[in-house]
Amino acid sequence: MTTDSATPAWVKSSYSGNGGTCVEWAPGHAATTGAVPVRDSKNPGGPVLTVPAAAFASFVTGVKAGEFDTV
Repeated sequence: MTTDSATPAWVKSSYSGNGGTCVEWAPGHAATTGAVPVRDSKNPGGPVLTVPAAAFASFVTGVKAGEFDTV
């Protein structure tokens, strides 16, 4: 985990709810480094989780497939 929040062009996830459970990611950084930075949109100056691009892609695939649904 890192606290580097200087990465430009943060994008709010389209899967984030309106109840304050929002995450942002920086796709431009991912394209240049192979790592996807993710942060809590409520705390943009807080820690940034950096995930390998392949792992992030697998996670997004699982979200779209409903693998993490709780209902």
